[in-house]
Amino acid sequence: MREHITIPEVENVFMAAVSEWNDDFMSNVWNVYLVNDSDNDLHDIMVVSKAFGTIDGEMRKTSLLRHALVEMPAVSVVKIEMIEDSVLVLNNEFMVTFFIGKTLYDRKYIFRANSIDETNFEEVPILFKDGVVVR
Repeated sequence: MREHITIPEVENVFMAAVSEWNDDFMSNVWNVYLVNDSDNDLHDIMVVSKAFGTIDGEMRKTSLLRHALVEMPAVSVVKIEMIEDSVLVLNNEFMVTFFIGKTLYDRKYIFRANSIDETNFEEVPILFKDGVVVR
């Protein structure tokens, strides 16, 4: 029975953390983007994020944040949320679920603890800014 179940693989859809100026905070903040570098439109998108890990030997976790998007065109970028500096020392997980046509896709993206850092920069496709990319 399991051989009849096909789980489609997510391709050319990924997450990127980019350091950008924020007028409200008068400093640079880390914004996380969903990047659709595919030829397909995504629809009925759900992104669930959380952070977890240990700080000073104590297990910590944040509450879940949920984001819903109706559509995302092919070759586009959408800002999902800002990451607070205090949670950069934790694993930041983004569970992304979406449809392409009538097929459901889902993928978990994890920015490992302390990985959101300028030493891990690469150019983010479509956005053309330096950031940390998780594929």
